[in-house]
Amino acid sequence: MAPRVLISDALSPAAVAIFKERGIEVDFQPTLGKDKDKLAAIIGDYDGLAIRSATKVTAKILESAKNLRVIGRAGIGVDNVDIPAATARGVIVMNTPFGNSITTAEHAIALMFALARQIPAADASTQGGKWEKNRFMGVEITGKTLGIIGCGNIGSITADRALGLKMRVVAFDPFLSPDRARTLGVEKVDLDELLARADFITLHTPLTAQTRNILSAENIAKAKKGVRIVNCARGGLVDEVALRAALDSGQVGGAAFDVFAEEPAVNNPLFGHANVVCTPHLGAATNEAQENVALQVAEQMSDYLIRGAISNAVNFPSITAEEAPRLKPFIALAEKLGSFAGQLTEAGVRKITITYEGHVGELKTKALTSSAIAGFLRPMLSDVNVVSAPTVAKERGMVIDEVTRAAEGDYDSLISLRVETETGALAVSGAVFNDGKPRMVEVAGIRVEAEFAPSMIYVSNEDKPGFIGRFATVLGEAGVNIATFALGRDAEGGSSVALVAIDGEAPEKVFAQISALPEVKRAKTLKF
Repeated sequence: MAPRVLISDALSPAAVAIFKERGIEVDFQPTLGKDKDKLAAIIGDYDGLAIRSATKVTAKILESAKNLRVIGRAGIGVDNVDIPAATARGVIVMNTPFGNSITTAEHAIALMFALARQIPAADASTQGGKWEKNRFMGVEITGKTLGIIGCGNIGSITADRALGLKMRVVAFDPFLSPDRARTLGVEKVDLDELLARADFITLHTPLTAQTRNILSAENIAKAKKGVRIVNCARGGLVDEVALRAALDSGQVGGAAFDVFAEEPAVNNPLFGHANVVCTPHLGAATNEAQENVALQVAEQMSDYLIRGAISNAVNFPSITAEEAPRLKPFIALAEKLGSFAGQLTEAGVRKITITYEGHVGELKTKALTSSAIAGFLRPMLSDVNVVSAPTVAKERGMVIDEVTRAAEGDYDSLISLRVETETGALAVSGAVFNDGKPRMVEVAGIRVEAEFAPSMIYVSNEDKPGFIGRFATVLGEAGVNIATFALGRDAEGGSSVALVAIDGEAPEKVFAQISALPEVKRAKTLKF
């Protein structure tokens, strides 16, 4: 029986044609995604679901998806899919991470021109029968400095276009290497320097815990007076209330937004300001982009349903069914080691070396390396997956080395990850124990055995009497319960590390107290 695919959003007819060419039955219902009850009622009849952004694939809908094997998102963002629920049901979730890149970059440039020459307001005035030449005094783009926050795929295309317009380009991106910056022709700077120098700022970074309100009231105040801000990336990257105040005061000369903290944006603090240009999330809205993502998602889903091939999956690596049982615990270990290192890395990355010792080196290490790099990048780049991670790392000029060698220590299989940054290096190692659970076994050269937990605290400190008591007291007095407490040190009175699993999350004031303890060199909350 031929696989069946439901298309519940408005995809290009080219997608329907590809499915049919591959021998797949297609049910094209482009408005169904807006009716969650009807979708839940019929989803059980399909092997695949192709969507855009209108369809919300919730846990409840997935409960009814008895036969569903794959969800294909025509576009990059998968925040409308409950990934954990899909994974728990064994449903592969795919996206098309690069189909909208050129279109979104071009929209950012278009909005920058609209701001520079006040085109929307001038158009409305002229079509209203006025002739206000003196009112709409613009600025030239040539020779101005463009600050790019996030210089990945879309950011680098935007940089290329801006350089073609004879702009100077500075970029803030912790994952952008100096070599990659030179190749792009941009100057890598920290955020404060970008704010101080940029005449225009454009954002091209995902929305994560680290990037939410990256242009806060405090950072907007640091910007050059009269700066113009463009956001075609994600709502929530800019504090919209603070931006409105900065527009009113003249600190910001103009803003052009395609994305908003709440969408559909029917009411917004930016609306109505004379120096604001708004569009309704049109970054990917070109015929070419919609055609590209539709073609890609149809091809990917067809390959999986017919041949079992997996590409651009956000919740599973590209491996065969036969390899999965052996690889699964090591994939989890590699991803968590990468996540640990990624959450502790704050400087530009030069090189990541992943070493496989013993039997693990005989497995498909490419899948393991992809998992490790995805884990490393995900704290900053939420949209990255195990397939796109190597490409994303390469775009940022990171050197990725794989090393395999015979077991040399206490473990039959050991995975080690070393990150070299512009300011230093960090190394972490882990192993899979007999119970099948991954554990960290060494951090920064210090032996310490710890299971990964959803919420953890990492502390590097001087090994002095009384520290553990003071540390535990801070948590206890705040009502934070310790689940496990792993310790290690390099020598008596030397350097020590603690990996503490806690129930719930440590409030910010508690974390500030921990960081203020005199023995603490570094403290960091971790999520796994």
